Amino acid sequence: MKILITGANGQVGRALQGALVPLGEVIALDRSELDLAQPDVLRERVRAIAPDAIVNAAAYTAVDRAESEPELARTVNAIAPGILAEEAQRLDGVLVHYSTDYVFDGMKSEPYVETDPTNPMNVYGRTKLEGERAIGASGCRHFTLRTSWVYGMRGSNFLLTMLRLAKERRQSLRIVDDQIGAPTWCQEIATATAALLARRDLAAPGAEGLYHLTARGATSWFGFAQAIFASPELARLGLTPPALEAIPSSAYPTPARRPANSRLDCARLARNAGIELAPWNEALGRCMAELSR
Repeated sequence: MKILITGANGQVGRALQGALVPLGEVIALDRSELDLAQPDVLRERVRAIAPDAIVNAAAYTAVDRAESEPELARTVNAIAPGILAEEAQRLDGVLVHYSTDYVFDGMKSEPYVETDPTNPMNVYGRTKLEGERAIGASGCRHFTLRTSWVYGMRGSNFLLTMLRLAKERRQSLRIVDDQIGAPTWCQEIATATAALLARRDLAAPGAEGLYHLTARGATSWFGFAQAIFASPELARLGLTPPALEAIPSSAYPTPARRPANSRLDCARLARNAGIELAPWNEALGRCMAELSR
């Protein structure tokens, strides 16, 4: 199997490179080699590579900046995935694409299932939803995986922001406590993606579609920060935990609104593929252990 990974230098893209090697030939391209903001070049490059599977780990993820760059966000998050889907269909291949909890408005009191009505609150969520729909309309075999609160050992994410602030010797941090979701380690996403692509029965027509893929359990951003600073690995990193203050979202205004409830029900993926991620705090512990090494 020839597998094309987009967004090779991102959190998920880097993790995918190791996870997918056992499945065949992996061609991992970063933005300098395959820019989703250039649709015409994107189509030509994919046709030249002619992969059996495309794993789209590239996205416009600057949620607040997207409010002032809606067209760029739409090109990367909606138009480009549609092109990848069209090319996967033409090649009789399969597309794996990652979407987001931000397609929902967070008003539901329970975890969201795949069939729940969408109602994104910001430009990022709207463009990601448009990408989902473009993929579905293409007719290609695809797995669209909605995930949430992705973090890892590289890039820009909440975990690394907290560790950086601790390194700067911040005495205290004010952290939002009324947004609930599942912090999801990018390595877990990559491992699950490999397991999904390795299942030949799921690659058959009819098994593909939309799935939720997050760590088990849920917490708030404040709870996530508490867990990071309670880690026994913190001392090995030479860091001292700052004091934490829980605040409401209203005390930390941002250009883009965020859903209060980002919990996703992942039962469909467990039922159809036998794939279930570890509890969020367990995965965080493993990530912290790797960081400290």
